[in-house]
Amino acid sequence: MEATAREFNQRSSQILAAAEHGETVTVTKNGRPVARLVPIDADEALPYSTDPMGDMEIPDIGTGPDLTDEEVDEVLRGMGS
Repeated sequence: MEATAREFNQRSSQILAAAEHGETVTVTKNGRPVARLVPIDADEALPYSTDPMGDMEIPDIGTGPDLTDEEVDEVLRGMGS
């Protein structure tokens, strides 16, 4: 399969799905091949997460006070300005 850089940008999910199903994709820019997307065998998959944040555990801080919408607006007013 071949895709232009623009097509890859616009249809990356579908192109990645094709690679996931065993298809090799050549990405071209201005008519020249610039990259090749190839499927990875299960044996080649990394045994650890490649997510830069890694696994996250969100601590249970219990329940806080019940705030009205007006109170939330009051707290947020002025933040970011």
